[in-house]
Amino acid sequence: MNTAVSLPIEKKQRVKTLWISDLHLGTRGCQAEKLATFLKSYDCDHLYLVGDIIDGWRLRKGIYWPQAHTNVVRRVLTMSKRGTRVTYATGNHDEFLRRYSTLQLGNIELVDEAVHTTADGRKLLVIHGDQFDVITRCHRWLAFLGDHAYEFSLVLNRWYNHWRSRFGYGYWSLSAYLKQRVKKAVNFISDFEDGIAHECVKRGYDGVVCGHIHHAEIRDVNGIEYHNCGDWVESCTALIEHPDGRIELYRWDDAAAPVLAGEVTELGNRVAA
Repeated sequence: MNTAVSLPIEKKQRVKTLWISDLHLGTRGCQAEKLATFLKSYDCDHLYLVGDIIDGWRLRKGIYWPQAHTNVVRRVLTMSKRGTRVTYATGNHDEFLRRYSTLQLGNIELVDEAVHTTADGRKLLVIHGDQFDVITRCHRWLAFLGDHAYEFSLVLNRWYNHWRSRFGYGYWSLSAYLKQRVKKAVNFISDFEDGIAHECVKRGYDGVVCGHIHHAEIRDVNGIEYHNCGDWVESCTALIEHPDGRIELYRWDDAAAPVLAGEVTELGNRVAA
């Protein structure tokens, strides 16, 4: 289901769990202002940061860290201080933190992966997902080259959408278009999903929550509940678990403020609200 419904943001909504990934703090592409507004709109028991939160690859080349990025970090720390449990699962862009895995600071825990039990008892593997990307694991030089190409596409996107907005048109994503239209990109996403689903079957999990490929989705993959958080560079998406265990895909809409994309896990006897 793709119909979006507006949510009131005057007061916070209480939910069980939030998952966000691929923020890429420290890059010009990060939509930190929107992310901070999203986080302010919710109270949750558990917040998962599912990798590529801080972009160490980009920061090695030069420091870019505006106040908006600091505001996101402060918002997460405030949530932790007020009782939200924060689990940070590292990704490939923040792999420099993997040497500190199992570190715990108050309500904040740093891990390589985690297991989340939903309100209705399902066990979900929470992992960034770069471990299932052959290019990232075996051809790092190609991964860095791809990162440069993606950064270039974002620059083109910013200019293109600047002029689109001047003429009254909405945002259009070059990266998302290529992922949906280019055969190799489609095959890569499919292979990634199949690989991570197979790992869940081996470990006996009901599903997975991941990120990495910047392609938000909730669907069944070979009998496994596949949930991808998406990103906060282009799509501005997240996953939300409600008190009854339902998981929804959130998608930011500039025209309608924060919205829920209406994609709900509908497996077993659960029905979309």
